[in-house]
Amino acid sequence: MNLKNEFIEFFKSKGHVQIPSAPLIPENDPSVLFNTAGMQPLIPYLMGKKHPEGTRLCDYQKCVRLTDLDSIGDKTHHTFFEMLGNWSLGDYFKKESIGYSFEFLTKVLKIPVERLAVTVFAGNEDIPRDEVAANVWRSLGISDNRIAYLGVEDNFWIAGDSGPCGGDTEIFYFRSEDPIPDKFDPSDERWVEIWNNVFMEFNKDKDGKITELPQKNVDTGMGLERVVAVLEGVTDNYETSIWKDIIAKIEEISGKPYQGNEISMRIIADHIRTAVFISADYAGIKPSNTDQGYILRRLIRRAIRHAKKLEIDTNSNFMEQIALEIIKKYEDYYEEIKTNKNVVLEVLKNEGLKFNRTLEKGLKEFSKLLKNLDSKIIDKDNAFKLYDTYGFPIELTEEMAKENGLSVDIEGFKEKFKAHQELSRTASAGKFKGGLASSGEIETKYHTATHLLNAALKKIVSKDVHQKGSNITSERMRFDFSCDHKLTDEEKRSVEALVNEWIMEDLPVTMETMSKKDAVASGAEAMFIEKYADIVNVYSIGDVSKEICGGPHVQHTGELGKFKIIKEEASSAGVRRIKAILE
Repeated sequence: MNLKNEFIEFFKSKGHVQIPSAPLIPENDPSVLFNTAGMQPLIPYLMGKKHPEGTRLCDYQKCVRLTDLDSIGDKTHHTFFEMLGNWSLGDYFKKESIGYSFEFLTKVLKIPVERLAVTVFAGNEDIPRDEVAANVWRSLGISDNRIAYLGVEDNFWIAGDSGPCGGDTEIFYFRSEDPIPDKFDPSDERWVEIWNNVFMEFNKDKDGKITELPQKNVDTGMGLERVVAVLEGVTDNYETSIWKDIIAKIEEISGKPYQGNEISMRIIADHIRTAVFISADYAGIKPSNTDQGYILRRLIRRAIRHAKKLEIDTNSNFMEQIALEIIKKYEDYYEEIKTNKNVVLEVLKNEGLKFNRTLEKGLKEFSKLLKNLDSKIIDKDNAFKLYDTYGFPIELTEEMAKENGLSVDIEGFKEKFKAHQELSRTASAGKFKGGLASSGEIETKYHTATHLLNAALKKIVSKDVHQKGSNITSERMRFDFSCDHKLTDEEKRSVEALVNEWIMEDLPVTMETMSKKDAVASGAEAMFIEKYADIVNVYSIGDVSKEICGGPHVQHTGELGKFKIIKEEASSAGVRRIKAILE
C-alpha cells in the first residue's frame, strides 16, 4: 500500500483538491527557518483569505523540525518528515471531519476499531467541553472508555499568543502485542497518536478575550512515517518500507549489519535525507555558517562523523550513493528532487570534501585535548579553536565531550562567537509563531517593494535578472537575484531612483486569479513556477510589474515611503543580494 496515494485519492473522492507541497524554505517568513507543519503555509487562508483552489484541500507537506535533533538516533524521531493533511476552510466541520478520519482509518487502512482511542478538549473557563466531537465519536462506535478529555496543554491549538484557535481531537492506535486495555489511558506509551484534527472555531485577541469565528476551519495532520510503522507492524520507524532501501545501502557501504549499529545508521539515513531535501529546495540553500545553510552543514557533518564510527571511508562518495537511493524514492512526488538532483549531489560532495580535510586533524586535536585536560570541562578557548580551526560546530564538540563524560563551557563559547551560537540556538528551538507573524503593515510594504526592485533590476541591470529568494523583517528587506557581476554605483543609484519614481507615481496594485498556464502566457513572472497550484494569484503593479505571488501587498505604491539600498553583496556563485529599507 502507498499511504500518500491512498490518502490523496480518498480525500479527492470527498471533494477535496490536492494542492502542491509548499517549499521547505518558507518565503518572507523570518520567524522560522523551515516549514514545520502542513498547516503553516495555509495560515493566511485559515485567517479568512480565499484559497484559489476552494474550501476543501488536501496534500502531503515536506517538513523539517529541529527541536528533536538530539533525539535522532532513536526509533521514532526524524528531522525531515512528511505530513498528510486535509482542510476545510469554512466548509464542513466536526461531524464530517471526524467521519472522514474514521472512514479512512477503518475502511481504507483496515485498522480494527478496537485498536483506536481518542482525546477531545476538556474545556476551560472560556470554552466549554467539546461534547460535540465526543458525541460524533460515540455515534461511530467509540465507547466512553476509549474517549479521554484533556486540557489546553494537550488538546488545544493556537498559533502564538493570539489569533484563530480551538480544541482538537487526537486519534490513538494501540501499538503492542499485549491485550488491549478496556480503558484508554493517554499516558500509556503503548497508545501512539496517529492523527490530529484541529477545530478552529474561536479567536483569542491580544487581551485574551475569546470570541466565535465567523469562518470555522478544520486543519488535520497525520505523520506519514509513524502511520506507515503502525500499518507495517513495526516499532522501529527505520525498519519500515520508507527506510528499508536506505538502511540496506548503508549496510552495504559499511559492511556492517543494522543490528548493533542502529544509532549511527539512523543518524546517517535521517540526516542525509534531510540534506537532500534542503539542498534540492528551489531557494538554493548551500552549506554555510548562517540560517538554513548552517543547519545543512551541521547535518552533513554529523552524518560524516557517524560514518567514521561505522568505519566507512568518508573520502569515498558514500553520501552521494545514499542520496541516490533517497532521490529515487521521492523524485516522483517532489519535482525539485528530480530537477535539482545534480545540485544535491554536488552539495554533498563539496561539503564532504571540505569537512574531511579538517575532520581527521580535528579528531586528533580532540584526542590530544582529552589527554591534557585537568578538569571535566572543555573551556571556551578550546571549544572555539575546534570551531574556528577545524570547522567543528559547537554541537559536535558537545556531543563528543558528552561521549567522554565531559561538558563544554558553552557560555564562554557564546561570548567568543555569539552570532554563530545564536543562530544555532534559534534554529534548534524550531521557533514557530506562524506565517502571519510576519504579515504586518510594514512587512506588507516590504513585500510589495520586492516586486518593484525585481522590475527595476530587469530594466537597469539585465532582462535576465531573476529573483532567487527574499527575506523580510519589520526592519528591512533582503532580495537575492541572479547576476554575474557586482553592481556598479551607477547601477545601484539608477535602480534606487527607478523604484522611488514608481512609488511617487502611486501606481495601483491589482490582483487577478487565473490558471497557471494563462498567467505564464500573460507574461507573469514567478520565482519557482513549479511550486504553484494550477490556479494562481497574479499581482500587477501598474504596467511595470506582473508576478505570480501569494501576497500580501499594499493597494497603491504611494504607501511605501522612500526606498533606499543599504547594501549590495555576493550571496553565492552567480547570485547577488540587496538589503534595502523603506523610510
